[in-house]
Amino acid sequence: MKKSMKKSFKSLMAVTLGALLGVSSFTATAADLKDCPEVKAIQERGVFKVGVKEDVVGFSVKDPLTGEYKGFEDSLAELIAKDIGADVEVEYTGVTAATRGALIDSGDLDAVLATFTITPERKQTWDFTTPYYKDAVTVLVEKKNNIKHLKDLVGKTVGVSSGSTSAKVLVQALIDNKVIEGKGFDAATFDPATWTEGVKFQQFDNYPAISTALAADEVQAFCVDKSILNIYKTASRDFIEERFAPQEYGVVTKKGSGLSAYVESLITKWLADGTIEKLIKENNL
Repeated sequence: MKKSMKKSFKSLMAVTLGALLGVSSFTATAADLKDCPEVKAIQERGVFKVGVKEDVVGFSVKDPLTGEYKGFEDSLAELIAKDIGADVEVEYTGVTAATRGALIDSGDLDAVLATFTITPERKQTWDFTTPYYKDAVTVLVEKKNNIKHLKDLVGKTVGVSSGSTSAKVLVQALIDNKVIEGKGFDAATFDPATWTEGVKFQQFDNYPAISTALAADEVQAFCVDKSILNIYKTASRDFIEERFAPQEYGVVTKKGSGLSAYVESLITKWLADGTIEKLIKENNL
């Protein structure tokens, strides 16, 4: 292939990556992705600042004794850091569904890998890579309460994580399955704190708190992605039959950042060559 053709191909790939991420100002070629100011800044300070969960077994858990993080998303963050520079280390910050976006906006974090579901609304605020993991939402309940289907949730209180989309997609599932009418439901303005038709919601700062509330019957159901709920399933608990609202997780970076296209190129490469699938299996996901 002639040099001019190679350059054209690289430019086309770069524009495609930029378009996928919604980065309208992206002009660098694929070969120059690593030379963007954001990546250079990380190389110079020798630290890749990443937001992760602290309590999602398989994805990311913080060891209370050593302070070390272990899980699929932590391993993925380490791979990104290694590609940025051999001496670059990952600096982990524990985040929740309510805090992760703000820490990207403020510049305290370079990226977030924290079971962050990709939605059209969120893509207007942040850049997401191609999904590195796909899941779906369901509901965990205590067997003694005999809740087996969505219709059995009527009149119950459901525990959800603050800042998550779980409550909204559960209400949508109730409407789609004709359990409730859903009069007045608007996905764009939905607020779990004020919803009362069919079910009520109680919001918590973290997943262990919801699990504790479920055991104490403070809530009668725990709603979030099934991969997260697996951690809290015990002999006395079970899932309802329905799964709904497919969830896709992506690496999140600041909107329009040069880091966005660079990380996207890594994720697509690792999806293609089996690297990500290997990490998923290693973490029993």
